[in-house]
Amino acid sequence: MVLPLLKLGTLALKTVSKPIAARLKQQAGLHPKFRNIIVSVAQANHRITTTMQRRLYGHATDVAIRPLDEEKAVQAAVDLIGEAFVFSVAVAALFFEVQRNARSEAKKEEIRKQEMEAMRERDDELAKEVELLKQKMAEIEQMAKGRGLAGVFNFRNTEEIKKVGSAV
Repeated sequence: MVLPLLKLGTLALKTVSKPIAARLKQQAGLHPKFRNIIVSVAQANHRITTTMQRRLYGHATDVAIRPLDEEKAVQAAVDLIGEAFVFSVAVAALFFEVQRNARSEAKKEEIRKQEMEAMRERDDELAKEVELLKQKMAEIEQMAKGRGLAGVFNFRNTEEIKKVGSAV
């Protein structure tokens, strides 16, 4: 029951993060200082991406890369910020899920250890009980050897048998 609700909550968190990212994108383009920072980030991203594409396609990488115009740079940067925000929310949700699963597995392992310990204790108790029964059996056999088989079942000596049985 908890797992589907948790997954539904994670999905809702991702869904809610998209409008927040859109609002963040809108506000990022309006502030002048922040706008200058994101333009430089977008230009750097453009240079890196273009260089990687050129290397991937086998084109020359030592050519000059034309910078983006300011509006395209702002749009690219705010898109990058929005995607980074959604991605960070998804990573946080994934991290939370992994931590939750780890705690759950640790609890299960602890329960398994306790069950194994209980089984070992029960096994030890049963081993002691078997040993005690072996001792009683050996004493009964000793009595039978001493008096013969008929002497063990002789009801006239029931007091002696009871004493031997209670001593063990």
